[in-house]
Amino acid sequence: MLSSKKSALSVAICTTLSAGVGAGPQQATGTGQMEEVLVLSERAAYANNTVTGQMLDQQSSITSVLAVIDNVPGVLVNEGDVFGSDDWSTTVSIRGFQISLDEQQIGMTIDGIPNGNSNYGGGSKANRFIDTQNIATVRVSQGTADIASKSHEALGGTLDFITQDPEEDERFRVSAINGDFDAKKIYVRYDTGELFGNTRAYFSYSDTDVKTWIDESGETNRTHLAAKFISGFGTTTITGYAAYDDTHEDNYQRVSLTEFRQNADWDRLTGDWSGVPFTDQVYRRGWSTLRENLLAYIKVDLQLADTISLQIAPYYHDNEGRGDWLPPYVVDVNNDGAGNAQSELVSGNTVLGGTILGQIGYVDRNGVSLTPADDCASLTFPYGGTNADNRHLDPACFPADAVPVGSYRHTHYAKERVGLTVDFDWVQEVGRFENRLRAGLWYEDQTREESRDWHKIIDSRVSFNYDAIPYWVQYDREYPQETVMLYIEDVIDIDDFSIRLSGKQWYVDVERQDNFTGAVGAAEVESDSDFLPAAGLLWRIGNGFEVFSGYAENFAAIKDVVLEAANFEENPDALNDIEPETAENFDVGIRYNSDNFSATLTYYQIDFENRITFFAPDTVDGIDFLEEEDGEYRNMGGIETDGIEVSANWRIDDHFALYASYTTNDSTYLGLDQSQFGGDFTDEEFLLFERSQGVFRDNTVFGSVEDMYVISLDWQKGPYRAGLSTKHVGERWLDPQNTQRLDAYDVADMYIAVAGDHGGGIIKGYELRLTINNLFDEEYIGGVAGGFGGWLGAGRTAALALQVDF
Repeated sequence: MLSSKKSALSVAICTTLSAGVGAGPQQATGTGQMEEVLVLSERAAYANNTVTGQMLDQQSSITSVLAVIDNVPGVLVNEGDVFGSDDWSTTVSIRGFQISLDEQQIGMTIDGIPNGNSNYGGGSKANRFIDTQNIATVRVSQGTADIASKSHEALGGTLDFITQDPEEDERFRVSAINGDFDAKKIYVRYDTGELFGNTRAYFSYSDTDVKTWIDESGETNRTHLAAKFISGFGTTTITGYAAYDDTHEDNYQRVSLTEFRQNADWDRLTGDWSGVPFTDQVYRRGWSTLRENLLAYIKVDLQLADTISLQIAPYYHDNEGRGDWLPPYVVDVNNDGAGNAQSELVSGNTVLGGTILGQIGYVDRNGVSLTPADDCASLTFPYGGTNADNRHLDPACFPADAVPVGSYRHTHYAKERVGLTVDFDWVQEVGRFENRLRAGLWYEDQTREESRDWHKIIDSRVSFNYDAIPYWVQYDREYPQETVMLYIEDVIDIDDFSIRLSGKQWYVDVERQDNFTGAVGAAEVESDSDFLPAAGLLWRIGNGFEVFSGYAENFAAIKDVVLEAANFEENPDALNDIEPETAENFDVGIRYNSDNFSATLTYYQIDFENRITFFAPDTVDGIDFLEEEDGEYRNMGGIETDGIEVSANWRIDDHFALYASYTTNDSTYLGLDQSQFGGDFTDEEFLLFERSQGVFRDNTVFGSVEDMYVISLDWQKGPYRAGLSTKHVGERWLDPQNTQRLDAYDVADMYIAVAGDHGGGIIKGYELRLTINNLFDEEYIGGVAGGFGGWLGAGRTAALALQVDF
């Protein structure tokens, strides 16, 4: 089945058709004056914003690259801590669309290269591919977005993270950062300057260590290497980039609203090993994310004629990783007979697949499972404690010499992607007309693997050290996927008008293959799209003003994680209940640009259908460790959204610059289509049916931002620089039922820096910078997911960085 699109691809390559990326934002210099204000929104017939130098300055160089987009209008980024040290707790929201454990609805690319999806289980966000000190800018295309954006997830626009180009002059840069919570980062980068008369390159290395801000009981360790080169050969330019990232992250946990109000500084994970598996299931060092990512691409830009360009970009991505949890029991997968020792406790007895017979909580010294006493539950933490249903996990229900047993559960992820993008650009002048034709394709062949194994904790009374040989491999699957995306766009410029007509089409085939059972549990789905039209109008009014309007039909293919979560053995038709997500985006706005001031006002409206929602197994009542997946996916009706975004950047004088943005957003759930369910429902009966399916018609989308604003002031004089920024996030709902309301919060960040340039001598330049995030130590819930809880916002955090150029 996966080869069925190969012939279409070969034809498309011969007939297809973009331009390379531009330079990054200008930064303030040591001249004592602010640089010219950077235009926030590029001239285009759709809403878009670009991260400015001032936005980059608000973040320390140890933080995640995702944090730099947080001040863009309509965007809300929440991470488990200020440094972005935990992918599990990372959420991004744009116009009611989300990247979180629940949903992946925003496209993400690296220099225009697709990132391979952003989900936790086998996905990779931009922070896996770019060191913050190598970022040039981020192009945020909201809603209708650029037709050439290459992502399976771009329902709500795309985020294109642009890496810095190599310096034209030779330079060796070293920086050291120290911060709160034992944060440390070493970064080195060597720029070659011009080589051979046509080439320049850089190589960078960084090593980062951060402890969790909550009791410092966990830590993140990250090693990152990157290299980039640009070579010119006449009318041909070749650009190459490679990044390797190896990280181990101890996670943060979501809390309920009640828990937040009880204690806003504790996420209910523990830092000390108690020796009681039921309690130690929330031991922080056992909640971990391990990931290795390697991404490499080569872009060949060909200037075929004065007005014709072609870019061909092959790329490769390899991802390996693991997610860890600590189930408070050993799974009984061998029928050892009554009174016999449990073979699961003997190293080397690995069971592949099989049937779950029960849970083993306590055994005698001979390894024989013990039966708990009645009416003995005594534990009150975590997840409400023990009760009649789980008393086999309570030490009070067994003799004093009973031996507790527990597991260390590993979910292994691997992904390999090989792809190619081809983009063509042809500009023609015909009298008063300028016509620009763009077209292209994206092809990708991907295989993702996932397996889960359970390891016995060697001695649960002492530590979480585990037997390297698993006693049970629960499942082992792989997901081949083939993607072909074709697009075409024609832009006509006449006098003060630009008219854009475009469209794209997707062909996505994905399979699930079970490496234990073969055909049993296998599945496949083709989630091809219809032709998806897009259109836009740009009117240059004059005196720096222009009006723009755009419309696009966006599409998200069914992802392999949906096949992962469907229980095909029990419900062979489960996949038939899932449909691809679609969204109709419309925006209209006005821009103004001058030397000292730029501003944008945008109104948008979105109709989002067939929303696919992820239901994670870790709820307020605890974790279902025995789920064969990390949750399940369902179509949950749709969402209707409208809102307004405003942003402005003003260079007040030679020393001060002011930035402000405001967003108001209304995202509400749509109901299900009653005609698809048959039966003779009354309106009230169908409303109750919808709620039983988790659809809450007319409720506000939980976690969606209803209003927020940013005000940022930057100052520079001579070698000194400083800035203060504050972001207000209004009230949000924590749950889809709209019963738990999160309070609004305000977070302020500041930085102070001194920098100098020394043209001669060994040292060419330096910068000393102090960054303080959450200056006033605001307590709040940041990202939310799952419909029951959210992650605590990190407290006040400072980092001091020294950077020296040689």
